[in-house]
Amino acid sequence: MKSFFKYVLATVTGIIICSLLMILVIIGIVTSMVSSVSSGKDTVTPSNAVLLITLDHTITEKTEPNPFEGLDMPGYSGLKSLGLNDMLGRIKAAKEDSNIKGVYLNVAGVNTGFASMKAIRDALLDFKESGKFIMAYSENYTQKGYYLSSVADQVYLHPEGGLDFRGLASSVMFLKDALDKLGIDMQVLKVGTYKSAVEPYMMNSMSPANREQVNSYLGSIYETFVQDIAASRKLTADSVKGIANAFAIQQPEDAVKVHFVDSLLYKDELLTKVRQRLDVAEKTEIPVISILDYKNKPATGKATGDRIAVLYAYGAIVDGEGTTGEIGGDKLSRELRELREDDKVKAVVMRVNSPGGSALASDIIWREVELTKKVKPVMVSMGDYAASGGYYISAAADSIFADPTTLTGSIGVFGVIPSFQKLFNEKLGVHFDAVKTAKFADMDVDMDRPLSEEEKNIIQGSVNRVYQVFMKRVADGRNMSIANVDSIGQGRVWTGAQAVDLKLVDRLASLDEAIKAAAQKAKITDYRVAEYPRTKDPFAEIWSVSKEKVKAMMIDEELGDYGKYLKELKKAVGHTGIQARIPYLIEIY
Repeated sequence: MKSFFKYVLATVTGIIICSLLMILVIIGIVTSMVSSVSSGKDTVTPSNAVLLITLDHTITEKTEPNPFEGLDMPGYSGLKSLGLNDMLGRIKAAKEDSNIKGVYLNVAGVNTGFASMKAIRDALLDFKESGKFIMAYSENYTQKGYYLSSVADQVYLHPEGGLDFRGLASSVMFLKDALDKLGIDMQVLKVGTYKSAVEPYMMNSMSPANREQVNSYLGSIYETFVQDIAASRKLTADSVKGIANAFAIQQPEDAVKVHFVDSLLYKDELLTKVRQRLDVAEKTEIPVISILDYKNKPATGKATGDRIAVLYAYGAIVDGEGTTGEIGGDKLSRELRELREDDKVKAVVMRVNSPGGSALASDIIWREVELTKKVKPVMVSMGDYAASGGYYISAAADSIFADPTTLTGSIGVFGVIPSFQKLFNEKLGVHFDAVKTAKFADMDVDMDRPLSEEEKNIIQGSVNRVYQVFMKRVADGRNMSIANVDSIGQGRVWTGAQAVDLKLVDRLASLDEAIKAAAQKAKITDYRVAEYPRTKDPFAEIWSVSKEKVKAMMIDEELGDYGKYLKELKKAVGHTGIQARIPYLIEIY
């Protein structure tokens, strides 16, 4: 008995000691995270330095505070990101920084959309106007990586490397057979001939209408892609297209032959070139600072009490508050109300990068844009996407600006209600029985049976009504007839360049140009630009990391590019309510 109590006491003591140690470890981790995030001391830029841009990190629309960044722990190691807003700001600051002598691009691929990529490319073109150099080098260039790198004064490739250039393609993942095998019937109700967001649930290939619109917007993006490369490399657009059509770059030497790169160099030879541009001795260490660490900001002019607010709206549009990387209808509408009531804010520029989402949340946001426009100017600057719900929330603005490659429009709606009858009954052997007090009490709730025709007609009526409201919002905001909106709507996706001709967009312009237009409309000259939503306190950010966000981080860490397929399958059975969303997952290679 004495031995028993001794072992029990030892066990309890061990548990207490382990618990205390765990608490101390957690406190240490949290303290280090808070101190590392909140210290925020700018990295000193050495003189005669080169700004290194790699872009092997996630590029979000706005820098998202990550309290786990830099921690070597499972699921978080190596997680670094930089928002497009800060990236463009740092390139602009480097242009005026006397310590920065040039830019070294080491870009194999780019993890962002075409509009964001073009914004970075345009910022580098502006940087070149300072007379400073840009050199590009890589062992392997993807098409996106080369598009960005082609802006450089000299483009170099490893002698045994590769340059992929074969034209653009858009791939769609279809889920019909997979859902059939699982016994899931996706009951689709939609409006719009081109509203192809639901096609992956119903078909195994594109419909003719969808293929028509994809050909159209992909061709429009390709024209911008080709023209920009041709201009930088002093080639004709036709010759660039010919290189892609013939798949003329198969060996490293081919890239030199067609004038896509200037020469083939090993890394040591490239470093010699950099030293020559810096005018330093061969054995001198090259001062390099990564754009991730470069914290300089561009000059903002006289900072008076007047402000122009840049309100970032990026991600899927969802009901409620949403999380980081989502547009919560309640959260964004509250931000707009606060900006409308702030007398120091003279104009609002809403930066929209969204494929759409909840129709209800979109309308909630639209209302706040409409009310704000009556008090002060509201401009919209579109990023990679501003389609369907993303266009819905933009329609009421005074003016809309887009990139030539922005994907926008997609004016249409759909509803998806899954039926799990075959999965439950035939595959799992599970059956349900219910009692109800009215005929439609279990409609849209009891997913173990398909909808009746009468129920489908009821829901289709709701979908039709939302589409009519959507078209009216666009017609009122853009001074168009509903018939005109319907003719260019029907769920069809357009590029920014096409949308200008259709009067859905006012002009092609950058975020900076949208800010200048907002200042001009507000009739102010001395102002500062403030970004919203405000960045969270680092400590609050740590505790606001949701279970879903942690899971998403781990999926991205473990599955990489393949994680998107798991997310798409989960999304397929997770849609609720009527959706105003761009067609499926649009990917362009």
